[in-house]
Amino acid sequence: MSKKKKNVQSADDKRTAKKAEVLGNQASKKRGVMPIILVAIVLVAAAGFMFWCTTKGPNTTASAPDSGRKVEVRGDQVFHDMASFNDGKAQYFSIQTRSGVKVKYFLLKSSDGVIRAAFDACDVCWRAGLGYVQEGDDMVCRNCGLRFPSVRINEVKGGCNPAPLQRREEGGRVVINMRDIEAGAEYFNLPM
Repeated sequence: MSKKKKNVQSADDKRTAKKAEVLGNQASKKRGVMPIILVAIVLVAAAGFMFWCTTKGPNTTASAPDSGRKVEVRGDQVFHDMASFNDGKAQYFSIQTRSGVKVKYFLLKSSDGVIRAAFDACDVCWRAGLGYVQEGDDMVCRNCGLRFPSVRINEVKGGCNPAPLQRREEGGRVVINMRDIEAGAEYFNLPM
């Protein structure tokens, strides 16, 4: 074999080896990028799901946090006009306690005709700060989706049941003692 042919073969061999090296590195680079892309997709999907759970939760129904109705506060008592609850719709209120915590609660006339009061929080889901929304005759936890019939509000406590708020009826008004409202501050004293 001549020297020229040997050089040509060796040049061809060098080119083939170089091509294999370059293409091999690109393939390994592609293989190294794919797991990173997959991890990024999984992280974005997980973050989106967490955002949905904390903002929407299982329910898509929305409700105003406060009814906008005025309450009369006199001394250590809060007064609500009983007639304003005749429609059976939950009305939401908030009162700032002396310690500076904004306590939220709701009142409603249940299907058995009793005006009931509860904090807009429970022993389980209070940290989510989402409270309850009314759907028909049920109050529904906006965090976990559990449903509670209106006739059980202020009767059953613990778990995800709306935390009862003591109240009494007096002279056409629902009266709540401020110390009972302040006792619920623990549900609303969320770290910022």
